[in-house]
Amino acid sequence: MAGDHAFHADDVDVSPEWVRERRAAGDIQLIDVREDYEWEGGRLEGARHIELERVASQADTIDRDKPVVFYCRLGARSGMAANAFRRAGYDAYSLNGGITAWHEQGLPLEPADGHVEDH
Repeated sequence: MAGDHAFHADDVDVSPEWVRERRAAGDIQLIDVREDYEWEGGRLEGARHIELERVASQADTIDRDKPVVFYCRLGARSGMAANAFRRAGYDAYSLNGGITAWHEQGLPLEPADGHVEDH
């Protein structure tokens, strides 16, 4: 259950720092719900790409026993995914401010010359 995680956040939105720390420790699944061209422009290391319209059909490939963080450009699409997955019983979150906030904080993107594409 969501409350059993020592680092559980009550709010669906989590900060880039929260994600950075837990990703480094291997404590989360990271899913990019942006479109293909956005993914190609730049992404977070270790993320899996599942476009928003396909994420529901891929739910059975996402581990229910490990927190999942969705992200998009600014947080709207990932917020929808996180809320839907929470309703389905997942420990799900959305990166607050999306990849834009991540990049603005100076955190790295893949590839090394990656950038945030306009939606």
